[in-house]
Order: sequence, then structure tokens, then C-alpha cells
Amino acid sequence: MSSIYQPFKNFDFKYENCFLSGDTFKTPVVQTNVLPDWLLAVANFSGEEQIQLLDETIRSYNTLKVPVNEEILNHFILPLEDRISAAFARGYAGVSELDEVDLFKWIGKFLYSLIYIEMNAAVKQQQLSSDGINMSQGLMHKFGNLQTMLQGIYLNVVFEDFTPWSFVVVPFEQSDIPFSFRDEINTLTFSLKLKDFGIIACLQDNGTNKRYHQEILEQIGKQQVTAQQFEELCARFFYSAYLFNRLPEYTVMPVEGSVYIDAMPLRGTMNKPLFDVWQHKTYAQVLENFWKPWGNLLMEIRKDPNAPTSYFNPPSLPTAG
Repeated sequence: MSSIYQPFKNFDFKYENCFLSGDTFKTPVVQTNVLPDWLLAVANFSGEEQIQLLDETIRSYNTLKVPVNEEILNHFILPLEDRISAAFARGYAGVSELDEVDLFKWIGKFLYSLIYIEMNAAVKQQQLSSDGINMSQGLMHKFGNLQTMLQGIYLNVVFEDFTPWSFVVVPFEQSDIPFSFRDEINTLTFSLKLKDFGIIACLQDNGTNKRYHQEILEQIGKQQVTAQQFEELCARFFYSAYLFNRLPEYTVMPVEGSVYIDAMPLRGTMNKPLFDVWQHKTYAQVLENFWKPWGNLLMEIRKDPNAPTSYFNPPSLPTAG
């Protein structure tokens, strides 16, 4: 194998080729659910639950599918699903022991599947308009890098002395938290909660968001958190992922069936910090959104402009500008 499938070069999102490998020749391409049956079962979902896509169309979970080579599905994706399913069944104890590479493959596949569906819709719309696909080159680059890294689902992908992600797995005080997930495709940020655990993932930051929030993470340690505390932590990560101002660059070397990926230094030639300045005012708006289920109002969160409300003591917030 001398070259890696790059669907963003020719917008190959037409449900004809495998979304991972681009391969259609060896075995048939079948459609597989983005939300696997086991996850819907654990969540007590019927599959009729709905999600709004970026083009504002509403789709039910069970209609979200991507095309995949049958061999890759049977030999690689389904065993990955089995490992994740077994870990989720054990709750925090199982998920906290998961190999982070498996977690990356699974969350990455989930997010990339949603990107594939969004791209398919964008390609369709482009056929109806003359202005081409309106998406930044930076975003395409980021999505393409994720797609390349996900080749690790069925190939030997080696990350050379770095990990492209930040993961946080925390235990909840409650053991019966209902399933929900949240994603921000532009920053490749994701969170999920279920039973007695929560996961936060930034899929392409080379670990910088986790370092950025090191103080609060060390403070939490392995302590159980409340649902409000978890959503507050999510708000911090989703906001800092937005403030992260680098587009990570990687060198990719396919060698005899393996793919070696090396990260270029994030500092590059820029002297400015890796994150834009944290603004409590903007963060408070993000927080209000994450705390919607509890009805925390923005004016209450921002009562003290220099100290937004926090369920952590001390709050250990990043220094604001």
C-alpha cells in the first residue's frame, strides 16, 4: 500500500465506497448504523430519537448509516464495538480501563460517520447550487487527518511519540445517568454520559486541552462528580477547544501495510500562545447552554463577572483576559 485513501480530495461521500478504506473491490459495501444496536439497547432508545444535522434537516438515529466494506465491518469494526460494549456494560470500572487507542477509534469513527453524513448532504446541495462546497480548507484538512488516523481500525497505525487526543473519563455520584452525547464537529470535540461515567474527548489537539485544564483535573482526581460538575467540565473543554488556535500538522508515512504518523511541533513559527485568551463572559454563555437541564440563568452565572458560578471548590478556572 503506497497511498492512503483521501476522500476529501474528490469529495467521495456518495455512499458508493467504504467510508474508511475507499475500497469496493474485495467484498461488497454494506451500510452500517452510526449508533450501534448495543448502544441503543443500553440507552433504552428505540432508534426513533432525532438529531438535527448542520443543514438543519432532522434525522432519526436509526436512519444514520455509513457505507463500509463488509470484511472491515466483520473483522475489525464489530470486534471494536464488542470491546467498547463490554467496557460500557461494566460502567466506569470498565471504561476507565479501556485502551485509549480503542476509545479513540470508537469515538473517532462515531464523529467521522456524522461528518460523512454531513458531507454527503453538502455534496448533494452543491449539485443544486453553483457556489461549490462552502467549507474552510482548514476544516477539510482536520477531517482528512482524522480519517487517516482512523485507518488504525483495520491497519497498523503507529503514532510516533505522541497521542493526537485528550480524553477525560470521570465517575458519577449517581449510577443511573441517562445516555446522552454532544459533539462539536468543527473542533472535533465530543462528550458522552451514561450510567455512572462521563467521557470528554478532543480528537485532534495532541493532548493540549487536557494540559490546559490540568489544575481542575488534578483536583478532581478519581473523585465522583455530580451531573452538573460533569457538564461544567464539558463546557470548559468545549470552550477551550474553540480557543485552541493551531491546526495540527502531521507527516504520514505508509510503509509495507503500516502507517506511521508523526506530529509537527504545534508552536511552529507562531509566537502567540496555543490558546486565544479565555473570556469569562463567553465561557458563561457556553456554561448556560450546558446547564440548561438545571435552569441556571446567564445572569446568575455571571453575577460576579470575574468569577462565573462553579460547582467545584475551588473553581480552578483558567486565567481570564
